[in-house]
Amino acid sequence: METLTVRRVIAAPIADVFDWCATTTNYTCSPFILRARLARPGSGAPYGVGAVRLHTWAIGWFRERITAYNPPYDFDYTVERSFPPARHELGRMTFAEVAGGTEVVWTTTFQVRFPFGATITRVLAKPVIAHVFGNILDAAGTALTANPAAGRARDR
Repeated sequence: METLTVRRVIAAPIADVFDWCATTTNYTCSPFILRARLARPGSGAPYGVGAVRLHTWAIGWFRERITAYNPPYDFDYTVERSFPPARHELGRMTFAEVAGGTEVVWTTTFQVRFPFGATITRVLAKPVIAHVFGNILDAAGTALTANPAAGRARDR
């Protein structure tokens, strides 16, 4: 299993950054995310506990379930199914107010299920996923600083 962490400081209020990152449809602002949708709303909030998110990336497909939801500080998710197939133990985004905005820390622990999966995960999958996560967070920064109203989720 590999753990990957990507960090960014986004020059926007914590609640706006949390809302943007929790709203999966925003991920299509990244050219690597071909499709993203909320398949099932969560308890108490569209992206709350139990919500099911579907993502189609240029490299695969992921069905995620939100397992913890504590706005505006953090949410956790697990990848229930994916292609290519992978084991997934943790997905977490945390948000903290810092000088200059909000620090986002995106962490995931995973391993692809292929022969030599540990090596493929470390050498190929981990850098690709780090790049995509970083690109999504860069898109959040662009959206939230260019148009502060973008912090309000598009599909609420």
